[in-house]
Amino acid sequence: MSSVSSVPFTYEPVGATRDDLSYCPPGFHPLLVRTRLGEGRPVFQRAAEAVMTWEMHRELGVGIDATADRAAPDVDVTVTLAGLIKAPCRIIWTTEQPRRAGWAYGTLEGHPECGEEAFVIDRTGDGTVWLTVAAFSKGAKWYARAGGPATRGLQHAYARRCGAVLRRLCAGVSEA
Repeated sequence: MSSVSSVPFTYEPVGATRDDLSYCPPGFHPLLVRTRLGEGRPVFQRAAEAVMTWEMHRELGVGIDATADRAAPDVDVTVTLAGLIKAPCRIIWTTEQPRRAGWAYGTLEGHPECGEEAFVIDRTGDGTVWLTVAAFSKGAKWYARAGGPATRGLQHAYARRCGAVLRRLCAGVSEA
């Protein structure tokens, strides 16, 4: 994949999910799906690695073409859905802390939506590990706008599937 780093984002405010995963600017549709993955540090580490290296996305069956093997700010990523819908994005922020890991990307020209989406793994005080998929978006291409509530339903289904896939990838991981 060639770098498209000079291509501007297609929305404002870029980076808004960093401080508040539930933020949604006026005119956008919110998405917030949280999935329990398991418990313990090994589950957290496995989930974080799968999110940071695109493994979760690849296991979903979507195409990932990225300018780096790991999520990092300014990495360009094109997600291919159903083999024909190309969705160019750029990583805006990442975090890798002892109890929190993840990243967000923002849409670039050519993406069917405009907005931002974050994938964050958290390990709470009681050791429970969660995936949160959070986004704000609105249709950019005619077919995304025409889909209306059906498009948003597909986005929610995708977020729930992320959780199911990640839970499967973490199954059997223990404190060993």
